Amino acid sequence: MVKAEEITKVYKMYESNTERIKDLILGRSKSKDFYALKGVSFTAQKGDCVGLIGMNGSGKSTLSNIIAGISVPTSGVITLNGTSSIIAISSGLNSQLTGIENIEVKGLMIGLTMKEINELKNEIIEFADIGDFVYQPVKMYSSGMKSRLGFAISININPDILVIDEALSVGDSTFTKKCLDKMNLFRDSGKTIFFVSHSINQIKQFCNKALWLEYGIMKAYGKVEEVAPMYERFLAMYNSMSKEEREKYKQGVISKQNKLVEFKEI
Repeated sequence: MVKAEEITKVYKMYESNTERIKDLILGRSKSKDFYALKGVSFTAQKGDCVGLIGMNGSGKSTLSNIIAGISVPTSGVITLNGTSSIIAISSGLNSQLTGIENIEVKGLMIGLTMKEINELKNEIIEFADIGDFVYQPVKMYSSGMKSRLGFAISININPDILVIDEALSVGDSTFTKKCLDKMNLFRDSGKTIFFVSHSINQIKQFCNKALWLEYGIMKAYGKVEEVAPMYERFLAMYNSMSKEEREKYKQGVISKQNKLVEFKEI
């Protein structure tokens, strides 16, 4: 369902807006390249649920956005055999529109007719369970309400590939269980899911595969029962480090990865 080949995503870091404008007009500036992803390759099959794990800043959300079609890689190829949708806190929601209007806009964006949207609307509203707030502008919502509505829309429009980026981190336990039950049905129907979570227990409970990113590089990819324990051992080691040791470790990893990128470019 998803094949990633040497996916790299580079962002330019500018010292000032003047340097940014110089780059736009003249094509040259004193910008630095920040590699959010570096040469990531993997294949996910029909029915796979892939847990994306790694510390903050490792590229999980960047990869999620590429899979969902929100962002494009700087280099490499991502092949999707089907439609994709992302669930993230407030992702894809227009804060000026009401919940109902967001349901309609999202449906129209993926090619549904108003008749099809109206047939799904009640199911989405019932699943989100945010009461009369569904008729209010999203800018009035809490993060949990945004997550509920975003999840309800994305899961009920029935995409082939579902990307869930920390969307369950703000919900209560009852809603989280409700979401996981729905995700199980989605997975069992042969859909493919990418699940970003800092809860390793959720990853182990729900996913059959895990992809571990470390500062943009894919550290490991395979069966969740093999990759998750590796990551847990790493976390135990990392959490035992002092602040200075963590920074030294990070710089050491980034330095090695920069050399790897330079080698590939040569």
